[in-house]
Parts: sequence; structure tokens; C-alpha cells
Amino acid sequence: MPETPSHAPLRLGKSALTLSPMAWGMWRFRRNDVAAAQRLVEAALDAGMTLLDTADIYGFGGGGAFGAAEALLGRVLAAAPHLRERFVLASKSGIIPGVPYDSSDAYLTSAVEASLRRLGAGRIDLYQIHRPDVTTHPADLAATLDRLRREGKIGEAGVSNFTAAQTAALQAHLPFPLAATQIEFSPLYISPIADGVLDQAMELGLTVLAWSPLAQGRLGDAAEGSLRVEAVRAALDAVAAAHGVSRTQAAYAWVRGHASAPIPIVGSQRPERIAEAAGALTLTLSKAQWYRVLTAARGEPLP
Repeated sequence: MPETPSHAPLRLGKSALTLSPMAWGMWRFRRNDVAAAQRLVEAALDAGMTLLDTADIYGFGGGGAFGAAEALLGRVLAAAPHLRERFVLASKSGIIPGVPYDSSDAYLTSAVEASLRRLGAGRIDLYQIHRPDVTTHPADLAATLDRLRREGKIGEAGVSNFTAAQTAALQAHLPFPLAATQIEFSPLYISPIADGVLDQAMELGLTVLAWSPLAQGRLGDAAEGSLRVEAVRAALDAVAAAHGVSRTQAAYAWVRGHASAPIPIVGSQRPERIAEAAGALTLTLSKAQWYRVLTAARGEPLP
């Protein structure tokens, strides 16, 4: 794939949809104030983040009900319907508290319809299976996704937290290409580099969505951690100092530096942090800088 400017839009898989190179996620989107919630959505959109990623399980816990984040986004869009034209809507289902995973036809059908009601939407642009349900055969899951797509309830389909083998097994039964794979990926969680997930994304043309690019905040302003965490933070600080940016911006840029062009999902619920994160789009690490961060994450020299 030829190199493109760091801020240039990216295609969602092989679809006609385009995305910004950074996205905003709603894992902690659980405000009761719709106006405040709208300001967060607008902050993400104004920062150029045109993929908004939610899930039916987001907002659950801590007093929040199942579907809370989707319902809140639905209330925002009801109050400001013009915002819907500005972003690609991504959601996920397949996690049920206490089950914990269900990708059966009956459950996913009911889950998609419930998500559409909460969101007040006619279609979910990118529908992702949140976690693999190994008790559902991939052929059966493929049949469900195909039907939901033909019915117009979902646009494109993707997977989340699937291994490369699980993704390949599902794709083998689908009559259309998967569009995305959502994985944990950060300067502290580097397994996708070696486990084949990122290589498969490049092979199949999948968009990579990287959740927790700041490693659950350990690469931000959290208290000092292990020697490995501190080594990675120091490597990122060196990048940040060289470019005059923050450590978190350096971390987002590192995630984006892999050849598969992962899209970091920014999870902040503070408008100023969302705006700051977008500054990573102007930053490109040199190969030497990128590999120094990777070496720190490995805790040993590269072979």
C-alpha cells in the first residue's frame, strides 16, 4: 500500500466508506446531561474523528444500565440530528453479563434491533462481533451477518478481539469481505505484531481499530508502574521531546506507525483531551524512534 499523508482519510476495509485516521470511543460515555454529552460528540467531530465507536455493553456497570452508551448517543442525535451526517456509526454486541458471549442468530438479531432502537438509527454502519463465541459455528455467524446486511440493518461487518484464525474461519463462510478488526494495541500491548492479527489485516484489507492505545491510562499521567512501563514511558517521552508534543500524542502516533495503519480509538471523555489527541495526526515517528519504543516494550533487544 502506498504511503498517504498522516491526516488523509482511510477506507473502511474494501467498502466505499471513509474514516479519519483516529476515532473516538464511548466505553465511558455515561453522562446524564444530554447537552454535555453532545459537547463531547461535537468535540470528537470537530477534532476530525469521523468514526464513533460504541457497543451495547458500554456504559454498563457503575450504576449504568445495559445499553446506556448507545441510548445516550441516541438522545444526543435526537436533539441534534444534523450530527449523524458527520460520522460513521460503529457498534458491537455479543457480550451478555453472566453468559458471557452469545453470537447465536436469535441473540444477535435481537441485539441489533435493540441497538437500533436505542440509537434511533436505521442502520449501523459498522457492526462488530464484540468477542468470539466459540459455541457458535462460524458458518452460522456468517449466515446471521449476511442476513442482517441484506436486510439493511447493518452496513459493513467486523470482528473485535478475534484471533487471526477465528477471523479467517468466519471470512471463509461469508459472501462478502469483513471490513474491520478491532484489537487491543498500544506501545505496552504489542502482541498483535507477532500473533498474526496485523499481518492478516494487511492480507485481507481489514481496517484495524486499536482499542486502549494508551494501555488503560498507564501511558498517560498515571502513577509510576513497573520497570517495563517506565521504560516505555521514557522512550515515548524522548519522542515527545524531539517533536514538541505530549507523551500521549507520541503513543497515538506510535500505534499509527505500524504498516497496517491502525486507527487509535481515543477514549477520553474530556473535550480538551480529545482535541489534544488529534494533534497526533501531524506527527510521524522515524523508524529509529518507532523501533526504540518497541524495544522498550519487549524488554529485550530486537533479534
